[in-house]
Amino acid sequence: MDRQPGNRYWLQNNNDRQQIRPGGPPNNNGQNQQPRPSNRLNSVLLALVVVMLGLALFNFFNNASQNTTNSSQSNELSYTQFYQQIQQKNIKSATIVGQSDITGTLREPFKGKPNFHVYQLPNGDDKLAQNLIQSGATVTYQPPPDNSFWLNLLIASIPWIFLIGFIFFLTRRASQGQQGIFSFGKSRAKLILEDRPSTTFADVAGVDESKYELQEVVEFLKTPQKFQRLGGKIPRGVLLVGPPGTGKTLLARAVAGEAGVPFFSMSGSEFVEVLVGVGASRVRDLFDQAKKASPSIIFIDEIDAVGRQRGSSINTNDEREQTLNQLLVEMDGFDARQAVVVVAATNRPDGLDQALLRPGRFDRRVTVDRPDWNGRLAILKIHTRTVPLAPDINLTAIARSTTGMVGADLANLVNEAAIIAARRNLDYVTQPCFDEALDKILLGAERPLVLSDADLDVTAYHEGGHALAGLVTEECDPVTKVTIVPRGQALGVTMSTPLDDRYNYSREYLLAQVVYALGGRAAEQVIFDRITTGAENDLQRVTQIARQMVARWGMSERLGTVSFSERQSPFMGGDMGNPTDYSEVTAQIIDEEASRIINECYERTLNIMRTYRPALDRIAKDLRTHETIDAKQLHTIMESTGAPIASTQLHPTSQQVQVVEAPPPPASLLQPPEMQ
Repeated sequence: MDRQPGNRYWLQNNNDRQQIRPGGPPNNNGQNQQPRPSNRLNSVLLALVVVMLGLALFNFFNNASQNTTNSSQSNELSYTQFYQQIQQKNIKSATIVGQSDITGTLREPFKGKPNFHVYQLPNGDDKLAQNLIQSGATVTYQPPPDNSFWLNLLIASIPWIFLIGFIFFLTRRASQGQQGIFSFGKSRAKLILEDRPSTTFADVAGVDESKYELQEVVEFLKTPQKFQRLGGKIPRGVLLVGPPGTGKTLLARAVAGEAGVPFFSMSGSEFVEVLVGVGASRVRDLFDQAKKASPSIIFIDEIDAVGRQRGSSINTNDEREQTLNQLLVEMDGFDARQAVVVVAATNRPDGLDQALLRPGRFDRRVTVDRPDWNGRLAILKIHTRTVPLAPDINLTAIARSTTGMVGADLANLVNEAAIIAARRNLDYVTQPCFDEALDKILLGAERPLVLSDADLDVTAYHEGGHALAGLVTEECDPVTKVTIVPRGQALGVTMSTPLDDRYNYSREYLLAQVVYALGGRAAEQVIFDRITTGAENDLQRVTQIARQMVARWGMSERLGTVSFSERQSPFMGGDMGNPTDYSEVTAQIIDEEASRIINECYERTLNIMRTYRPALDRIAKDLRTHETIDAKQLHTIMESTGAPIASTQLHPTSQQVQVVEAPPPPASLLQPPEMQ
């Protein structure tokens, strides 16, 4: 583990990208941008050189001007002329500077100049001062200036030393810039050494199965001899597969933090440049750095940018294929004694090249799936460690109400709740803050729209129809809230919460979802004897469910237990000219069966609206009065009107997840739709 420390420090000092410290703001994958110290040093050096040059030029011109002024106003007298002026009592004052110079002023100008300067005799004149005093002159003494040769030389050369150093610095920077033209092939991987604070498995929650898979990799990097003594080999590569935001990058950083080894991070798109051969060169340079710092980890995020299937389409990219080929060679050419593990992440594993996925390159595929409610609870506990929570916070209820959310979504939920609490000047984040944050994420912000009474009536009955259909139909998820407050692009919303995470869907549950989604359209037809565009999103949902029941899940008696793949248009991603998996006759039968399922469910929904119309009228009336009603109020209405409540509605939670909303209307309509 401590081998080749010199190589690690060489890598740290020669990494041509700025180091990032783990724990900075991400962006799932965020990075800290700090100003480079060299820029500040350059500014200080430049300012210092400018100041020194300014002082040198000022001293030079100042001394030159003083010498010029003195020479223009002073007489250079010989010693004989000086004695003559003493005898004539024309010396007014004299300053004896050491034993070399005499300066002073004359009573009467000599040759038009009032001052004089005299060089003394080598051995001096003992009676000079006495003669000057007898002639009436004022005599003063002045010590000689420090005429040290080396000191004067040093003072005079300091500005020039700085100037020469600055010129040398600029020349070196220019040469480095010229070398940078040929540095396209250098790896742009970010290096994090093992002695820096990093992420560990304690910072990762909700993906326990994935952590267990990666713990063996960590243990091998820490103690490779434990496995090598039994003939085991280190995994060459680990591929992390999962939806966006599930924490694949965080897991890779946790592996490096747990193992305590250098971590090279690079995105797949950073390999490819305009110049041909740059990607392959960067791959070679990246693996060379990792081998010098072994044991180490290479992390390639979004590897599908360079690892897509070769030759799978007409528009091939030779540069990308060369990069992939080099990556295949490097991963297959590891020295068994060099502990270098490649960890890659992607959310599209189906498009990766098969040569990249074979054993010996990516030996393990770790699925990082969406967390269940226990995983979401653990994630919420991690993200709320630094958030002051009020005593009324129920993280378990929040975790159960956020079905389908991943770690990034939950982090955003906690952040939005904290922002709402700060906006309200609260000292703690309360449960209503979380409720409002969840509504904002799922539905959007409230819109201050002014609707007519007719539009409000249609919206109230539409949402009331959804709520009534869900309350009386078995297998429906519990209805938790109904509102006609405009949010996002919807004028009204009916929300329901699954009692638990679902992984298998029964035929009865799917039919109940169709009935629930058609409740709004059925209520409009029963109450107003007309329909609006407000059910566009509902019809899209029921059509998708019905077609999947028939074509994918074998839930049609007419077609039997056969699955038919969805046909794709050649203009929507499909390949032109490929034969379909079923005939046109079968396609017509699929359409007929989907229509039959939807029509039967719609008749069933119309019967519910007619049979329990008093409950529908009461729900719509309360919506017009209060705008929002919850599960407790809905149950009270059902009991007071004698309408039955399905058994699956008896244990609703306080949060909401599943949303039935109305989409925006077509732009060509002249009148505003009632449900938008």
